[in-house]
Amino acid sequence: MNELKILLQDNLNREFISATLSNPRLKDGPVKVKIRPVLKKNQLFFQFETFQNRQAFHKNVESAGACELILEYMNNMRQMQMETQKSLYTVLVSKKGKVTVKGRKNQCEGKDIDMSHNRKKKYVLEEGIMVPFLKDLGVMTEEGRIVHSKFDKFRQINRFLEFIEDILPQLDKGRELTILDFGCGKSYLTFAMYYYLHELKKYDIRIIGLDLKADVIRHCNGLAREYGYEKLTFLEGNIADYTGVNSVDMVVTLHACDTATDFALAKAVGWNAKVILSVPCRQHELNGQMENEILAPLLKYGLIKERMAALVTDGLRAQYLEREGYDTQILEFIDMEHTPKNILIRAVKTGKKGENEGAIRRCEEHLHVSPTLGRLLDGKEEE
Repeated sequence: MNELKILLQDNLNREFISATLSNPRLKDGPVKVKIRPVLKKNQLFFQFETFQNRQAFHKNVESAGACELILEYMNNMRQMQMETQKSLYTVLVSKKGKVTVKGRKNQCEGKDIDMSHNRKKKYVLEEGIMVPFLKDLGVMTEEGRIVHSKFDKFRQINRFLEFIEDILPQLDKGRELTILDFGCGKSYLTFAMYYYLHELKKYDIRIIGLDLKADVIRHCNGLAREYGYEKLTFLEGNIADYTGVNSVDMVVTLHACDTATDFALAKAVGWNAKVILSVPCRQHELNGQMENEILAPLLKYGLIKERMAALVTDGLRAQYLEREGYDTQILEFIDMEHTPKNILIRAVKTGKKGENEGAIRRCEEHLHVSPTLGRLLDGKEEE
């Protein structure tokens, strides 16, 4: 960590803009830490916003203390994004503790730094800057103001983009990237993803949205042409049957119902996708299978069984992805479309196969379940 300590000592000054620490090894501590400079009575502090157990905690620390606190947090974090007036840094920490620092010139060199102690939350898509698809959704006005009744949707879109922001170091900026969005539906998150990665972050990306509804596909293709999004295409089709590409960098599946999520995840694994983002929906399969003598008194209540089956489904999906060489997290995603709170599965390819096959089998035998994803990955079910 000595290289990181020197980097922090050189940059925790009045040219520091922000830093985000993320991707924790252990899930029982902070899951993300955001740092920004604050001036109080003309003295420089660094405000730490720590996210843990669905809460945010704030603390102001002087420069020397800030350096030590960041190093302490980085003992459990795998990456840090840091921006200063002159440079942008990506810090990656391997499982063995090796620190890799990548830096490049900040193209926005010289921009103003907001050091006010109390300020509005900064969203990935900023208020005051009109975004075409948000205007057409009725979320924004022509002047870029957020429509009050649509603020929850604005917040949801930004939360989704924060998940993508966290995995940017995993995406190669030196070539065209292919992203598949299965079950894209009305596609406002697909448009948000394209706008963020292509327009704001300047990635060379091609996004393909796939859905069964022909009228929705026509509408989305029309909007993509209207906005000039040349590499955003929507196709009518089924997840299980899609063979239009040979390799994919990122697979997104939002609200693919029941086992459609499993087919999408199996496709992603087959393509060796570097990143998978999945928000499952309406899990029914294991609800019809799950049996357990010890849990029988609880499972006799339909609502309890339904919710337990959904959680078991997503837990096993995460375990299968771990087995296939993905570092997998299950995160909470605020989703206004279906339920007040939803789960997001985020998986990043490491290439190191998990040693959890026995644990998976014991869980399945204990609950008398046979998930579709397991059968697909094991070649026991035709896609």
